[in-house]
Amino acid sequence: MNETLDLSPDQCEHLLRAGVAGRVALSSPDGPHLVPVNYSVVGSAVVMRTSPYSVLGTYGRGSVLAFEVDWFDHDRWRGWSVVARGRADVVTDPVELERIRTTWEPRPWAGGSRNLYLRLPWTELSGRQVGTGWDPLDTLTVRRAV
Repeated sequence: MNETLDLSPDQCEHLLRAGVAGRVALSSPDGPHLVPVNYSVVGSAVVMRTSPYSVLGTYGRGSVLAFEVDWFDHDRWRGWSVVARGRADVVTDPVELERIRTTWEPRPWAGGSRNLYLRLPWTELSGRQVGTGWDPLDTLTVRRAV
């Protein structure tokens, strides 16, 4: 059994900033949902693009959300996970939208119109790694640096 370690806030932020895809957890009238999304990090916020009529677009606005990214090595029984929590808001300000587009615009892989920008400024950022003697940053196949 491998030891579990808490990641430092700096490690959490580095891993979060380096990622491309994660999952958003939200609540709706018919229960909880986990929505896979592509994302970016601008400032101290996770930014996602979605459809205004999707589950995320409908119930994510103004809601407290959890956003999670992770990585696992099944052969070595090790991995890491980072969770950002906060209240999401819709980005409508043209100056802020331009800042997002020029800093690091999220690029959805799914087809269809994704013109609603949701921003999740984190109020909590936490993470854990399973296993010692390795650096979670070395596991990243994609390294975003903004």
